[in-house]
Amino acid sequence: MSDDHTHVQEFFGSRAADWDSRFHDDGPAYEAAVARMGLRAGDRVLDAGCGTGRALTPLRAAVGGAGVVVGADLTSAMLEAAVRAGRDREGQLLLADVTGLPLLTESLDAVFAAGLVAHLPNPGENLRELARVVRPGGTLALFHPIGRAALAARQGRQITPDDLRAEANLGPLLAGSGWAMTSYVDEDSRFLALAVRRGRPQA
Repeated sequence: MSDDHTHVQEFFGSRAADWDSRFHDDGPAYEAAVARMGLRAGDRVLDAGCGTGRALTPLRAAVGGAGVVVGADLTSAMLEAAVRAGRDREGQLLLADVTGLPLLTESLDAVFAAGLVAHLPNPGENLRELARVVRPGGTLALFHPIGRAALAARQGRQITPDDLRAEANLGPLLAGSGWAMTSYVDEDSRFLALAVRRGRPQA
């Protein structure tokens, strides 16, 4: 396991128990982001880096009982918190690394990813892995319940020009990873970039 993965597990594992209570008012932002994805009844969707599973309920509501909802996370403590919150009833939980998913190629219609990009060890390669499991024309939603500036202020740092989530950086990154960015919103109340899976992801 890489140092990146170990750091992520340690960071989120130590915060899992009180994660939902710390961010208890994020629910409407998650619901609004899922609503923008255009999911349909029966769709198959992955919550990549699902954490405590806060997106699983709106994702299930969007795809209905006939749909498939999977939440994958690298940190077992986060998934345990999702189970305690009862969110395992909304979808299947997988202890899995999103950089190498145990899912069939083109088996999904969409991927939702909250706060994921900043934690990817190799963003271009890892976004290609998300493209691998989504059918052409499927959707990717990169989301955060607050925008880049608000998040930086919360963390006591400044936004730098090399921020992966800056529109000028994210668009080309997605384009080189099998995606075409279709919409980009970065405001204090939310960050949401939507992309469509292009043909086959580049090798």
